[in-house]
Amino acid sequence: MRIAVLLVPLTFGIGSVRAQDAAEALQAANELASIVSADAVNQISRELTASFWPNLENSLKSKIDDATLSELRADFERRLTQFGAEAMKDAPAVYAKYFTAHELRDITAFYRTPTGAKALQTMPKVMIEYLSGVRPKVQEFQQGVRTSVQEILQRHGYRN
Repeated sequence: MRIAVLLVPLTFGIGSVRAQDAAEALQAANELASIVSADAVNQISRELTASFWPNLENSLKSKIDDATLSELRADFERRLTQFGAEAMKDAPAVYAKYFTAHELRDITAFYRTPTGAKALQTMPKVMIEYLSGVRPKVQEFQQGVRTSVQEILQRHGYRN
C-alpha cells in the first residue's frame, strides 16, 4: 500500500513534466519550421517545376496555343506552391515527435549559421536530383517484383 501511495503523485508529476516538455518541443519545432519553410516551399516548387514541367510542356506544346500553355504553367506552379505550404503545416508536430526542445533549438541554431543557410538552400536541389535518379531504379525494382511474382505463381500452377 505504501508503494501505491508513493507512485500516484510521481505518476502525475511525470505526466505534467512530459506535457510541458511536449509543449516546449512543439514551440521549438514551430520556430524551426518557420526557418526551414521560409524559402523551402518556393525553392522546392521551382525545382519541381524545372524537373516536371518540360515533359508536360513538350506533350502539350503542339496541341495548344502559347497563352493556354502559359496559363497551365501558372496554375501548375500555384498548385505546387499551395501543396508545399499545406504539407509544411504538419512539420512542427512531426519534428516535436522525434526531437526534444533542446535538440530542435540546436538544429535551429545550425540553420542560422552560414553552413546551415547553405544547407537550406541546397538540400531541395539535392533531394530532387537524388529522387530523379531513384525513380528509374524504383520502376526497375517494381518490374522485377512483378516478373518474379508471375514466375513463382506459374511454377506453382497459378495463372494470372
